[in-house]
Amino acid sequence: MSDVRVIIKRDSVEREERVVTAGTTAADLFDGDRTIVAARVAGQLKDLAYPVAEGDEVEPVEITSEDGLNILRHSAAHVMAQAVQDLFPEAKLGIGPPIKDGFYYDFDVEKPFTPEDLKAVEKRMQEIQKRGQRFSRRAVTDEAAREELAAEPYKLELIGLKGSAAEAADGASAEVGAGELTIYDNLDAKTGELCWSDLCRGPHLPTTRNIPAFKLMRSGGAYWRGSEKNPMLQRIYGTAWPTKDELKAHLDFLAEAEKRDHRRLGAELDLFSFPDELGPGLAVFHPKGGVVRKAMENYSRRRHEEAGYEFVNTPHISKEHLFETSGHLPHYADGMFPPIEFDGQNYRLKAMNCPMHNLIFKSRGRSYRELPLRLFEFGTVYRYEKSGVVHGLTRSRGFTQDDAHIYCTTEQMPQELDTLLTFVLDLLRDYGLVDFELELSTRDPESDKFIGSDEDWAEATEALRQAAEKQGLPLVPDPGGAAYYGPKISVQARDAIGRSWQMSTIQVDFNQPKRFGLEYTSADGSRQQPVMLHRALFGSIERFFGVLVEHYAGAFPAWLAPVQAVGIPIGDAHVPYLEEFAAAAKAKGLRFEVDASADRMQKKIRNAQKSKVPYMVIAGDEDVAAGAVSFRYRDGSQKNGIPRDQALAEIMDAVERRIQV
Repeated sequence: MSDVRVIIKRDSVEREERVVTAGTTAADLFDGDRTIVAARVAGQLKDLAYPVAEGDEVEPVEITSEDGLNILRHSAAHVMAQAVQDLFPEAKLGIGPPIKDGFYYDFDVEKPFTPEDLKAVEKRMQEIQKRGQRFSRRAVTDEAAREELAAEPYKLELIGLKGSAAEAADGASAEVGAGELTIYDNLDAKTGELCWSDLCRGPHLPTTRNIPAFKLMRSGGAYWRGSEKNPMLQRIYGTAWPTKDELKAHLDFLAEAEKRDHRRLGAELDLFSFPDELGPGLAVFHPKGGVVRKAMENYSRRRHEEAGYEFVNTPHISKEHLFETSGHLPHYADGMFPPIEFDGQNYRLKAMNCPMHNLIFKSRGRSYRELPLRLFEFGTVYRYEKSGVVHGLTRSRGFTQDDAHIYCTTEQMPQELDTLLTFVLDLLRDYGLVDFELELSTRDPESDKFIGSDEDWAEATEALRQAAEKQGLPLVPDPGGAAYYGPKISVQARDAIGRSWQMSTIQVDFNQPKRFGLEYTSADGSRQQPVMLHRALFGSIERFFGVLVEHYAGAFPAWLAPVQAVGIPIGDAHVPYLEEFAAAAKAKGLRFEVDASADRMQKKIRNAQKSKVPYMVIAGDEDVAAGAVSFRYRDGSQKNGIPRDQALAEIMDAVERRIQV
C-alpha cells in the first residue's frame, strides 16, 4: 500500500508534515481528539471520514470554532428532521440550516406543531442521539437524487435550482450548491442499516453521539423560500452546544433576554403599543414613552447644535422620479412602499432622507466658505418590511431617523470623518453604551451592484479606515457589505448582557453628488463637486429606544426616566408636604409625581418599583419636622433624613451627569 505525504496545519504558524498510508482519513490524523469534528482541506470543509490525498494541507476544525458550531448545529437539524419524520411520516422536508446560536428545519405538515409535539420530537432526538448513528456522505447524480427524493417536492425544487441555490432561499446553500449533489445517510452504528437520509452538502459530525447538548425552542410558520406566494411551512427552531453547561448558560441568557424584551416592557411600563388598526411595524408612543423619546431627542438636538449642525425638515412623500435620480429606486424598490398615483404621476412614501437633503444643498449657489455643511433632520421614513421580519421597535415599517448629511471638500473629508466618528461614539456613550466594535464595509469588485469609479471607492475606503483606526477599537472587515454608492463604517455596540446591536453608520458617497449635479464655487472660482457623508447616529429613534429599553431592562437612568421621582406619603397628612417638595422639583425641570391615592404606603412603593422609578421620596412626621425626606432606591436600599435642598441636589446631579441610580 503506497504512502501519501500530508501537512497538518493547526494555525498560521504551526505546520507538521506527516507520511501516512493511503486510505488514512482525517479522523485518523487527529485520533483521540474528540474536540475535532471536521477538517478543512484546501479551504473546503470535509467530514472526518475524508481519505487524505498526496499534498493535502489538512487543518483541524474544533467543535467550539464557528465552523465547528455550524457543523454541530446542522447535524442536530438532521436529527430533528429524522425525529419529525419518525413521528409524523407524512411530513415533507424543506430546508434545515444552522443559524446563529442554533438551527431550524422547515416541514410541510397538515397541522402546526404544538408544544406537546415539540416535547415528543425532542425525546425522539435524544433516542437517536444515544444510538450513535453514523453520518455517511454519498455523492449522487441529479437524476438519481430526483428518483430517490421523488416523495420530497421541496427537495426536488432545490435540485432544479442547484446552480443558484444560495440565492434561491435562506439556508439553501446548506443543501445544494454549484458542485455535485450529495446525500447524507444516517446509518445504524451496529448493523450499518439505513435509518434516514437527507439531501445535504455537509459536512457533518461523525455520529449523532457527538451532539452533546441540544434543546428545541419553538415553532412557527415560515413561507417556503421566504416568499408569501409560496406555501406556508412549519419551522421548528432548536439550539445545540458543545457542552451541557454551555447549553444551560445559553438558556439562562435567553431567559434574561426575555425579561428585557422591549415589547413586553413597553406594555408593562405603558411606553408604546402596536395597535392592530395601524398594521404591523407601526408604533404609537404613549405619554410616558413620549417623555423618554423627547429626552432622547432633546439631548441629541443640543449636542448637534453644539457641533455645528443645521436643522432641516423634509416631507414624507415625493415624486417617484426623485428616487430614480438618487439611484435608490432601482436598488431598493422592494423595500419601498408601492407608488401612489395622482395628478397623473407616481409618488412614493419617503424611505430615505438623503435625496431631499440634496435638494436643499442644490436650492442655491454654494461657496467653499460654507463647507463643511452639516444638515440634520429627525426625518420619518417608511420601508416595506415583510411581516415575518417585523420585530417591535427594532424592525419596523415606519420610523424616524436621526439623519445627517455632511457636504465637504475632498480635502476636508479625512478630518470630517475623524470628528464625525468621535462625535458618534461620544454621544452613544452619553446614553450608556460603552462597549464598541467598528465594522468597515467595502464593495465586492466582482459584483455589478456598486456604482462609481475605482479611484473614488479606494479614496473613500482608505479615509474611513484611517478614521476608524484612530479610535483604537476593534475593526472588523465586511467585504461586499457596502452600500451601492459607497463604503461605510458601522458602529456595533454591546448591551448590558453582551448582545451586539448595529448602531450608527457613516458612509462616504461620491455618487449622489454626481447624480444630482451638486456643486460649490471653490477659492479659485471653479465649480467643484462636494463629497457627501451619510450618518444615522441612532439608526432610528424607535430602534434605539427599543435597544435602550432592553439595555436598561426598563430601569432608565434618571435623566431618561419617564418619572424621575415619586413622592410617597406615609399618611394622608404628609401629602401637602410632598406636593410642596414636588413643586420645587418641577421648578428645576424634574419630572416628579406624588402618589396621593388611597393605597397603603407599601403598595405605593410596590407600584413605584414596578414602574422602575429611580427615586422614591418618602415623608413622615419626622421628615416633615426636620424639613427633610427619605430616599428609597430601586434596589431596595434606603437613605433617611435628607434635607430637602440636599435631596433635590442629589436628584439634579444624577440627571445632569446622566448616571444610573
